[in-house]
Amino acid sequence: MSLLPFDKRDGHIWLDGAFIDWKDAKLHVLSHALHYASAVFEGERVYKGKIFKLEEHTERLHDSANFLGFNIPFDHEKINHASKQLVKKLGISNGYLRPIAWRGSEMMGVSAQETTIHLAIAGWAWPSYFDPEQRLKGIRLKLSGWKRPSPETAPVHSKAAGLYMICTLSKHEAERQGFDDALMLDWRGNIAEATGANIFFVFGDELHTPLADCFLNGITRRTIIDLAKQRGIKVIERTINLSEVDSADEVFLTGTAAEVTPVGQIEESSFSVGEVTRNLMDDYQNITNS
Repeated sequence: MSLLPFDKRDGHIWLDGAFIDWKDAKLHVLSHALHYASAVFEGERVYKGKIFKLEEHTERLHDSANFLGFNIPFDHEKINHASKQLVKKLGISNGYLRPIAWRGSEMMGVSAQETTIHLAIAGWAWPSYFDPEQRLKGIRLKLSGWKRPSPETAPVHSKAAGLYMICTLSKHEAERQGFDDALMLDWRGNIAEATGANIFFVFGDELHTPLADCFLNGITRRTIIDLAKQRGIKVIERTINLSEVDSADEVFLTGTAAEVTPVGQIEESSFSVGEVTRNLMDDYQNITNS
């Protein structure tokens, strides 16, 4: 992967209805989104030139914008078409797309009813989110001191930029301590998710995952639940307490970026990369590359 800063790269970005040169995709320093986090985004994987679950991602982008009180001025069909065109224009075989919608610079203050809503779509080649060799051994998670907020305190079911501030803080602290990522609890002290991925636990012959009541019910999360059920695995969505971690047989993360990533350690607890995890990794690879 290129080490060039993202603002120095070549190519094109789709911005507000047209393709422009990558380096010309700019916004003003007084854009409302920069000051008040009035932005929503998606992360989409490209496999063999095809965008996986594109319609679901576009629908969630619109839903997230509605949660934040604004409407994206491009419909599903227009966004999907632009996304596919961008992949072809950039020649992406395996990579990543980042659509983002935000409030512009017409108003500066908490109230921003009259701001223009912008939409951009960028894309680039992108390998595995985690180091490939470490990923197969199982990544290491550090417990975060930050917690996922209550649905009464934040738009938790949107993919809103502001909700990721505590994820960045958590991941940075985990990395400083030699871990790969952080495990976040919810405001009640129950297990929620990692900083950018949902989490699953294998207990015996069952697959358990936290109930998505204060964080995103991820698209990859739902895909893995379906794949597990196709294998005859019982899937249970429920409240999971931190005290249960030690008794898990296997643990893995799911997400567009993380795909299916085994977890080898949470704090002092260790786990093997077992049969259920490996089978679901294979199933996911098959479905994304079919």
